[in-house]
Amino acid sequence: MLKSIALAATATLALGLAAQAQAADISGAGATFPAPVYAKWAELYRAQTGIGMNYQAIGSGGGIKQIEAKTVDFGASDKPLKPADLNANGLFQFPMVMGGVVPVMNLPGVAEGQVKLTGAVLASIYLGEIKVWSDPRIQALNPGVKLPTLPVTVVHRSDGSGTSFIFTTYLAHKSAAWATRVGGSDSVQWPTGLGGKGNDGVAAFVKQTIGSIGYVEYAYAKQNHLTYALLQNQAGAFVAPTAAAFAAAAIGADWTKAPGNYLLLLDQPGAHSWPITAATFILLYKTQANPAAGKAVLSFFDWDYKNGDAAAEQLDYVPLPPAVKALMRKEWVAEIKGADGKPVYVSK
Repeated sequence: MLKSIALAATATLALGLAAQAQAADISGAGATFPAPVYAKWAELYRAQTGIGMNYQAIGSGGGIKQIEAKTVDFGASDKPLKPADLNANGLFQFPMVMGGVVPVMNLPGVAEGQVKLTGAVLASIYLGEIKVWSDPRIQALNPGVKLPTLPVTVVHRSDGSGTSFIFTTYLAHKSAAWATRVGGSDSVQWPTGLGGKGNDGVAAFVKQTIGSIGYVEYAYAKQNHLTYALLQNQAGAFVAPTAAAFAAAAIGADWTKAPGNYLLLLDQPGAHSWPITAATFILLYKTQANPAAGKAVLSFFDWDYKNGDAAAEQLDYVPLPPAVKALMRKEWVAEIKGADGKPVYVSK
């Protein structure tokens, strides 16, 4: 079970046997955050169209490197690239789905949602300043909860990760000490802890290490039956990670005012908002050397926009609003073109 999502991201997405591979099959690599939903979408798409999609869930940093090296048809990243970086590499990015990053723990006798944390306390844990679970700073947030006198084992990502970018950027927003000493990035110098590769690697470490705390995309917490913490949001409420809480955080997002579709959804207002909510992105070249491949990629993701909401919701992701999908389709026509200057794909 510990490797269930990793297998889904590799085996399920490696659709069809090599001998049956079609010229129109699609290749991509990157973020582990959306791997479960990409796996499901790919399964459904192949069943309907016969076209396969092979996705390597290697982390956002790896996905960016592979699309820049032109070894895949598309890259995937939870860390949106800034407009200057997109332009420097001739890339275009668009959001596919939204979800939440969740602190998860292995504390015997403590149920999910029983422990409350703030961003500042979470930063102190990851700075190595809070060393035991019975620390007064945690206990003060949890009167009446019997916290074990166990050492805290911090678990973080070992690879370049958009999930880490989201998490560390949130910590930098909530803690001046974290912002000064570590900062927010897809790859940081962690002050303490163990490193796991991918969301699945972090989930596995937490599941097997008593006293540990880590951070994963919610689908990994749910599928691995990990205990999550409640987190204080901007409104001061302690909220649970749910699709409704992720949607509440995303409701105010204005993609029309996000150049290059660079938009973060951290610590959004609203009594019900989950504070570590994020979109995940697809990266494509603006000028497609192989227009047929570009068309195949956009056809797949447009199919997901049209038909994939139910599957995304079953996995506790939040689909994009229809207006945002319509905006992205217009941007595909304006931005993704062949060498002849013609759009490679127009949605029907």
